[in-house]
Amino acid sequence: MEPYLETERLTLHPFTAADADLLIELDSDPAVMRYLTGGVPTPPELIREKYLPNILAGYEKWDGKLGLMAAREKATGAFIGWFILRPRAEGPLDEVELGYRLRQAAWGAGYATEGSRALLHKAFTELGVRLVWAETMFVNRGSRNIMEKLGMTHVSTYFPELDPIEGSEHGEVRYEITRDQWVSSQPAQ
Repeated sequence: MEPYLETERLTLHPFTAADADLLIELDSDPAVMRYLTGGVPTPPELIREKYLPNILAGYEKWDGKLGLMAAREKATGAFIGWFILRPRAEGPLDEVELGYRLRQAAWGAGYATEGSRALLHKAFTELGVRLVWAETMFVNRGSRNIMEKLGMTHVSTYFPELDPIEGSEHGEVRYEITRDQWVSSQPAQ
């Protein structure tokens, strides 16, 4: 299968129906889930019966151009997590969310920045995207640092009604970058 995207160290591919165990393992790590569920693992049956089928349906809905992509190290082939580039369920196709969820073993290696930079490039040069946004908890400084490295701007802090987890009293943040902002930030050729 042709990769969705390649970087210097990563290959991104669509998930397959056989990949449930990769997602289950990723979502079973309390540290990975800290800013999502307070560390509570995603139930395996939810991944098998709902999340993975939705991921696969997304590839059809967006003609394989958008969705959640499995990330592997080029050198070893090891699964390190996933990246996402997709619109809201009923949102416009030119406004997409950028996100990632990586295994702890891949943290601190620059993979989130590397994969996200490549996805921004693809979004703005190949996919006709006008705006890319990302969201995280205010207290998730690591993800906020990556968004800022990418040239994204903090545009809002909000307080969704969710089950409280450590740090949720500080709210969620939304960062954005437009195609024009991204183009003007690129080095001169």
